[in-house]
Amino acid sequence: MVTATAPDGFPRTVGELRASGHVLRPVRDEMRENLLAALRDGREPWPGIVGFGDTVLPQLERALIAGHDVVLLGERGQGKTRLLRTLPLLLDEWTPVIEGAELGEHPYEPITPASIRRAAAMGDELPVAWRHRDERYSEKLATPDTSVADLVGDVDPVKVAEGRSLGDPETIHFGLVPRAHRGIVGINELPDLAERIQVSLLNVMEERDIQVRGYTLRLPLDVLLVASANPEDYTNRGRIITPLKDRFGAEIRTHYPAALEDEVAVIEQEAHLRAEVPDHLLEILARFTRLLRESASVDQRSGVSARFAVAGAETVSAAAVHRGAVLGEADPVARPVDLGTVIEVLRGKVEFESGEEGRELDVLEHLLRRATADTVRERLGGVDLAPLVAAVEAGGPVITGDRVTAKDLLGELPEIDVLDEVAARFGAESTGARASAVELALEGLYLARRIAKLPDDDGQLVYSG
Repeated sequence: MVTATAPDGFPRTVGELRASGHVLRPVRDEMRENLLAALRDGREPWPGIVGFGDTVLPQLERALIAGHDVVLLGERGQGKTRLLRTLPLLLDEWTPVIEGAELGEHPYEPITPASIRRAAAMGDELPVAWRHRDERYSEKLATPDTSVADLVGDVDPVKVAEGRSLGDPETIHFGLVPRAHRGIVGINELPDLAERIQVSLLNVMEERDIQVRGYTLRLPLDVLLVASANPEDYTNRGRIITPLKDRFGAEIRTHYPAALEDEVAVIEQEAHLRAEVPDHLLEILARFTRLLRESASVDQRSGVSARFAVAGAETVSAAAVHRGAVLGEADPVARPVDLGTVIEVLRGKVEFESGEEGRELDVLEHLLRRATADTVRERLGGVDLAPLVAAVEAGGPVITGDRVTAKDLLGELPEIDVLDEVAARFGAESTGARASAVELALEGLYLARRIAKLPDDDGQLVYSG
């Protein structure tokens, strides 16, 4: 949230505002014009949104140009909330409001009784404040205990106790929606709202006003309502009532990244890594996540969130940091052996079909092996690894694990040209990166059944002929 004051020189009274030539634009017009200007100028309206460029974003842009309220439908972890939170970037950076007004009303159009009185009494001297666009986005996570008062408003007993009568509209304490006047309201997991609470939004979306407990007060609100929902919620936890669905001008389906490179880009963008995680490990995690989404053993109605791959990358990097701390490696780099920690830590993030009870670990390990093998074929296709097989068969066993440093791993192999070729394929220059690349080649040979791999008595992994 931006708390800085507006730049110096902005008008501070409504008279100065009119003299400056400022024109009032409804929120929908403001967003439409700013979006079209960005598209014409070639500027990116949706920074940080990956994988939706040819599908979701064009639909959303058309909805905003049309001035529609929008509901995003999609499984968990598809970036619905992130997309909603980029919408304020289409608002003007600063907008004028009546200073001290409860609802942030525009100085040209006061809507509450108190602001109307002030505007009539003060005329051109009505004070103006400036609100940043980040303050014009309000978000609510829909929960079953959400009330009409939370969203719309209710009688404020404190104001009644001050001497106002119950019939006085100024006894109302406004809820989230009216307080977002001239802004955007985002509601996450809309079907979780009780149906009677959803009814309270009908007037907001059609007549663009609110009514509280039978009061005659009607506020002509200027808000854009956007929401997210899981499609399964229509029949499981709750549903969006038909009249409310009808009032949304656009219903847009989101999806998981269609391309592997987009999946990797999401991980790179969202993960907070504590150590270097080479690209080939991120690719394995991306492939692993995509295989889980295709598996008949996994409940696809729940989906496999992008957060799974992000958390996996963070776990792998943490495993490298842990090994570095224990073994004294100054700049630890994640290796394929660290991928095993993903299964141990994150299996609870995947929901399996009921018939797979007891086989969860087997399914995860199988799919991780497939993801690793696919990455090896993609990355090392055309490289003759026979000299590496011969080196493993002729020399002693090659040991890796959480108690083996990158230097020790490389020291177990002779200096052969194929290791340089493998490192070059992965762009591996440091000792840690080189060890990670060589270990992946060894794992690929094991998965192709060209060498063996067994755990030793200390829990480390031994590659041998």
